[in-house]
Amino acid sequence: AFDRAMEAGIEDVGGGVLFGLSDPKFEVLSLMMHNEHLEKRFGVGFHTISVPRIRQAEGVTLENFPYLLSDNMFRKIVAIIRIAVPFTGIIMSTREDEAMRRDALKFGVTQVSSGSSTGVGGYKQREEGNSIEQFKTSDERTPLEVLNWLLDEGYIPSYCTACYRKGRTGDRFMVLAKSGNIKYVCEPNAIMTLLEFTLDYGDKELYHKAQEIINAEVENIPREDIKNMTKAN
Repeated sequence: AFDRAMEAGIEDVGGGVLFGLSDPKFEVLSLMMHNEHLEKRFGVGFHTISVPRIRQAEGVTLENFPYLLSDNMFRKIVAIIRIAVPFTGIIMSTREDEAMRRDALKFGVTQVSSGSSTGVGGYKQREEGNSIEQFKTSDERTPLEVLNWLLDEGYIPSYCTACYRKGRTGDRFMVLAKSGNIKYVCEPNAIMTLLEFTLDYGDKELYHKAQEIINAEVENIPREDIKNMTKAN
């Protein structure tokens, strides 16, 4: 499916494994071999990798799954994937609780979701006061609560989507990512989009908290021209 998608002109694809269905060592090795195949054939591997663990679902218990991951094995897998593909985004969903997501951010996760609904039409149902879920989520915090948490942890939550709008996809993105030069666009855009989001959707407490991080981090931008542009914006 990935080959057909990339042959059709889709430049970025995301991989992932629903861990718990098979031997995790086999799953990780297969994932890395798949990434290597895409690199060889198209010059671009996975843009992102997701790491969900199987959860109890409607009509499904976990009693008959011999490959369920322990927390420590799960942390180890995240770290191994990060070492293997240091330029690839790693996504962790609200299947995991706050403690696991805090650890995973330290080991290599770069993207976390929030306020998720796992049911078909779940967001609309939630607006109407109903709750339909395919499986249970563990992190029930709202997006603003997760944003506050990330700021408290010292991270710069980024709402940037500039790469897609500027055409930095596929091999054009990977050249920047693998060389490390992506930081010259990611860091200033993260700072600016955080402030923009805070002004549009935050309160005074969130604004001051974000501003503190922004004021500190903008001084760490190594190139003076980009630092000055970020401050002006």
